[in-house]
Amino acid sequence: MSDEDFIQGVRDRPGLYGLGGSYKDAVAYLTGFNEARSGGLMRGFTEWLVVRKGECSSFGWQALVLDEALPNVEGLGWNKLRNTSSREESEAVQQLLALLYEFLTMRDNVMALARMYGEYHSLHSRAEDSGGA
Repeated sequence: MSDEDFIQGVRDRPGLYGLGGSYKDAVAYLTGFNEARSGGLMRGFTEWLVVRKGECSSFGWQALVLDEALPNVEGLGWNKLRNTSSREESEAVQQLLALLYEFLTMRDNVMALARMYGEYHSLHSRAEDSGGA
């Protein structure tokens, strides 16, 4: 089974994987699965999210996804969970899985992956040149 097939299965039937809508549970599950794969599942996911956002960030993928999934919720990163309804949190889980699926599709394309890392490096170089990051 490919990584994309696995994530699609989790998206389609989250309860089968022990996920009930909690963002923290989804993060814990994916982190554990990623560790079991020696970090290979999500290697580059944070960088891809940073490039997608178009600006440097010190946040990890867990917080970057929340910022993208819940743009109208007060707070940054993990703090957004304090102000979310269970429906919004469930939507954030679905967004996380959708983004991860999209990333995996890109990750398996060597040229797309190289372009993404080039763009990531360029973002950081510009931030360093302007005194940021």
